Order: sequence, then structure tokens, then C-alpha cells
Amino acid sequence: MHSVTLQALNDFDEWRRAARGLLQAGIVPEDVAWRDPLTEAGLFGAEDVAEGDRPVGSVPPAFIELARTAIANADPERFALLYRLLWRLQADRSLLEVSSDPDVTRLVRLASAVRRDSHKMKAFVRFRSILDDSGLERFAAWFEPEHYSLEMTAPFFVRRFDGMIWAIVTPYASAFWDGESLASGPGGKKTDVPQEDAIEGDWKTYFSSIFNPARLKVAMMKSEMPVKYWRNLPEAELIAPLIRGAREAEQEMIERVASLPPSRHVRKKAREEIVPEAETEIVSLADARAAVQGCRRCPLYEHATQAVFGEGPKHAQVMFVGEQPGDQEDLAGKPFVGPAGKVLDAAVEKVGIDRSRVYVTNAVKHFKFEPRGKRRIHQKPDGGEIAACKFWLNLEIEFVKPKVIVALGATAAQSLLGRSATISKLRGAPITMDDGTTLYVTNHPSYLLRIPDREKQALEREKFEADLVLVRDAIEALEARH
Repeated sequence: MHSVTLQALNDFDEWRRAARGLLQAGIVPEDVAWRDPLTEAGLFGAEDVAEGDRPVGSVPPAFIELARTAIANADPERFALLYRLLWRLQADRSLLEVSSDPDVTRLVRLASAVRRDSHKMKAFVRFRSILDDSGLERFAAWFEPEHYSLEMTAPFFVRRFDGMIWAIVTPYASAFWDGESLASGPGGKKTDVPQEDAIEGDWKTYFSSIFNPARLKVAMMKSEMPVKYWRNLPEAELIAPLIRGAREAEQEMIERVASLPPSRHVRKKAREEIVPEAETEIVSLADARAAVQGCRRCPLYEHATQAVFGEGPKHAQVMFVGEQPGDQEDLAGKPFVGPAGKVLDAAVEKVGIDRSRVYVTNAVKHFKFEPRGKRRIHQKPDGGEIAACKFWLNLEIEFVKPKVIVALGATAAQSLLGRSATISKLRGAPITMDDGTTLYVTNHPSYLLRIPDREKQALEREKFEADLVLVRDAIEALEARH
């Protein structure tokens, strides 16, 4: 048995140097015992292995990205898992594509848990004011993360609060920003941070103004404000009085919303609603892409690897909207990279639409599936899940401002139209949306892949391409007018 003693809880570069040394020495994962600062002294009586000073072999970039995040997980077996995968990747570089592999699944879940922890920190950290002896105002915050996520999250606070001097204290480490550089230090305890200051009144006023009684039950169920963080939030004490009378306020809001045109209301609400998962105000497509990873609007996030946001030019002429990410999209974090995406790309190219000017996304951002053996079987999103995710699609439409939108399948059409849709009744004719955007409805490319009869499949592919020709002609007509 060989031992590796790490000095940090979450230093990927330190782990990588140790892993290189193990690979150079040809030591199999089963013969390695990993230790970190929290490992009991004397637990392993083994020989330490020298660190590696150069790369050994190669791994896909996706592994590096996942490993850098997963190493911050509090799972004591994380170091061993990473080395086991590193060892296996030397023989099979495509290993990460096997979503049913237990090691791959576990790595993805460790990384997802860390990302969720980081989002919670961004959402629930509250700074309190401190005046030092010279009268200089400083700020400090106490937070108890579930994982070792402070180091990866601290740069966010640097960007957001670069003009003030602050510290974030957690049980395992602390971060300090002096206005010029970010430093780390040992952990502390809650009493190291003042318990109350003048800015708490601002937080309470803000929270009262955004409290939405109609979302109260959903917020509690989805843990948008987990109970464990309430004691750190000054606004949490307002929850009880705000709940009182919430039923009447909810009914009033429902009646008011019912009198508004649905599409206009949804679009307006997407810009004005303050959501817990958006740790900063969403004012750009990049903001939305970052914020969607913290979305808890429906239960789909609980089992998906990650949210899959749209991709394409910031101001694309045409936007294709599909149903939801599939298995490959869920792992890659990108839309339309699987078989259906290849069908779409081929058809777009064939009819003469410039693919580089197309924005692609989905009505639902998390993969809904049913485990069946080693496979994850696609499940159609329900109406509630489609409605919950409309917030993100509205933002994409508002920021991209496409002239033409193509609904690929009934789920996309339902999301965009706000009602159930039948493809056969809607395809072939443009639909003018309230904001002037032209909508076309056609089948989802995955439909073509499911047709067993080759002749029928060829016929349906021709119909699909004919629909895209209408889209191409609409784009060209718009360009001619401008």
C-alpha cells in the first residue's frame, strides 16, 4: 500500500502532481491510500509516493473540468475516485461518454453538488459592517457550506464587491479581499463575525418588496431558501409575518394575472421577477446562462447533471427551440449535440440556412428521464415543468431578439404559444407573435429518428426540410427589407 498525503482539502493542482507521480510509478488505484488534513493521524501505515513533475498520458478536457470542481466535494473518497478515473482514462479516453458507468456517474454528481453549494453561497451570504479603530468600514460574513466551495466562489464576490474590503469566514477556511488582492486563511467560527449592523434594515426592506406569496409553497418545497441558512439571513425573520395573509394576497395576484394577455405578462415577468437562483441581476444573456445553473423552479434539477442553456450568436436572426436536453446534451452541457442535433444540422445546411447565425435552445433546460438498467430513457416534460422553465426561454428571446423562431415539436410549441399544440395543424404557416416575431412550427428532429419504416422516414424528412425552406425564405425576405 502506498500513501499520498495532501496538504489541502480541495487543491486540484496538488492532487494532480501526486496523481502524476503515481502514474509514473505505475501504481494501481487499489494500492493507494489518500490522506488530507482531516484524515486521522496514523490511520495509514504506508509509504509516501513522490510527486510527478511532468504530465503522464492524456485525458479529455472534460475530465479536467469536472475534476477541478468535484475535488471540492466533502466526500472523503473524492481523491481516490479521481485517480481511479484518471487511471481508467489512460486505457479508454471515451470513458466519460458512458453515462451509465458508476465512476462517471459519481464524478458528475460530486461536481454538481459542489456547483449547487457554490450557488447557495452566492445567494445566501450576507455581509455585516465593521468599523475598525481608524473608522474604516469593513464587511464580514459567516457561511457554512456543505462542501469546500469557498475558494471557487470567492472570485464572484471580488467581481461583485470589488469596491469594499470584506471577509467571508467558513468553518474550514476564510477569504479576504483588501480591495486589490484576494487572500485565503484558516477557518473560523460564527462568533468571529458581528451579528447585526445597520444594513440589515436594507435587506429586510428589499426582501419584503420581492416576497411573492404565490411562490411561497413552491419555494419551501424546492428549498430556494434552505432552512439551514435562515439563521444567517436578517430577512428570514420576516417570513412568518409575510406568510400571514398570503392566501388573500395570492388570490388577488391570480385574479390580476388572469386579466393580462399571457404572452405579454410572461415576457414582462421574466424581466421583473427577482428569483433566488439569480445571484446577480440578470441583464445579459451571459448572466442568464450563469444563473440557470442555480434554477430550482421544478424538480428536474435534482437528477439532471446540469442545466443546458442555449448557444449561438447573441443576436441571431433565427432561434430553434427544442423540447429538452437529451442524454448527451445533459453530460456535455450543450444543446443539440446528440443524434437529433446531427439531423438538425444536416437539414439546416441542406436548405441553405447559415448554421453559424442560428441560436439553438430548448423549452426545458434540465434532462427528464427514467433510469432503466444502464440507460436513461427520455421522458416528456409535463405542463408544470414547461411553464416553470418559460422564465429562461423568455430571457433568451428577449436578449437574442430573433426575427424568426422555429418550434421543434409540440413541447416547444406549447411553451411558446402558452397552450397545447398539434404539429399537423400548425406547420407550414407563419404565426405572428405579440412582439412581432414570426413563429414556425415543425416536428422535432428526434421524431425522424424514431420512424422505423425507411420510406415513411424519408417522406417525413422531406416535410421537415420543406418547413425549413419556409424559414429560410422568411429570413431572406427580412434581410431584403432591411
